[in-house]
Amino acid sequence: MTSSDIRIVPVTKDEERQEFAKFPWKIYRDDPYWVAPLYMDRLALLNPAKHPFHEHAEVQLFMAMKGGELAGTISAHINHLHNKVFKDKVGFFGFFEVIEDFSVAKALLQAAADWLRERGMEAIRGPESYSQNEECGLLVDGFDAPPVVLMTYNPRYYQEFIERAGFAKAQDLYAWDLLTSIFDLDPKQLPRKFLRVSEEAQKRQGLVIRNIDMKRFDEEVERVKKVYNAAWEQNWGFVPLTDHEIDHMAAEMKMIVDPDLVHFAELDGETVGICLGLPDVYQAMLKARPQPNTWSLPLTLVKFLWHRRKVSTFRLWAMGVLPEYRTLGIDAIFYVETARKSFAKGYQRCEMSWILESNDMMNRIIERLGGTVYKTYRIYEKPLHAEQ
Repeated sequence: MTSSDIRIVPVTKDEERQEFAKFPWKIYRDDPYWVAPLYMDRLALLNPAKHPFHEHAEVQLFMAMKGGELAGTISAHINHLHNKVFKDKVGFFGFFEVIEDFSVAKALLQAAADWLRERGMEAIRGPESYSQNEECGLLVDGFDAPPVVLMTYNPRYYQEFIERAGFAKAQDLYAWDLLTSIFDLDPKQLPRKFLRVSEEAQKRQGLVIRNIDMKRFDEEVERVKKVYNAAWEQNWGFVPLTDHEIDHMAAEMKMIVDPDLVHFAELDGETVGICLGLPDVYQAMLKARPQPNTWSLPLTLVKFLWHRRKVSTFRLWAMGVLPEYRTLGIDAIFYVETARKSFAKGYQRCEMSWILESNDMMNRIIERLGGTVYKTYRIYEKPLHAEQ
């Protein structure tokens, strides 16, 4: 595909995948808020042989060349599990990075749309790299602070480019900001009803709230599997993770987990709820500033470990209770216990993210806790007609 001097190249070779993975460093080289990933992790994510998403999906990466130089990247992918769950024909785009040139952005988005249409898809949605279980959403508000762990970041002009290309909002995702100073459990600062529900719930016979046991990590992951998919199955756009995907995600998170921020709820010995907070290691990654090569890795790790000690924010990444136990007040216990532990350990901020804009109940709860929406991420969608 060509447009004037723009050439779209499907990625088919390892060398092209490497260039694809390196490209973000060109876009964000002067941006103080961009958190660079580890280059090898990025490569693994893009490699069909190393990431379990590819086991149930078709993925095609594209690069845009302009004047002989790499000017943008995008993925087009069909998540067969998504279409099975929702009984639709939606394809996705992700890994969208582009120089400040709308013609390049339009050509990339068109290439992804064409690829999906040729395979029978009726709509294109994104950005999701690759799904809601990985990085998703375009930052459209809140550019004055870096992202927290596992959240996305992008230049402001991406929003204009995507909307000019005919995409409309499908759903917004909120990131809520809370100061942990409100979590000193003073009844004047936390809703009294909230504390009362937690206290009453903890009196229930057979209910145990405990932290993760890192010495039995693999067993704990198996307990997570029993809850994770069932707890989120009603969420817009959520696709259940396969066992392999959960194992893969857990192995990556094991290196950054703070056990005091991970809670299990067990009733009569059965795991019925999980709550997972993650230290914002992006604070340390921002300081370490990884480079797209392998020789700099030792120095990057030294810098990361040094700054890791000073992380002051955590993200409440996931909290879920099995549907049949949601009236027991377990969610309130999770909030209170996480509050106690995080405040005691010196965390100064908590980001609760991401929360669907349509999740009225959760948004009301966080607002009652004193949270404010400080970042908004957007999922876009566009119908794929017979001809574009």
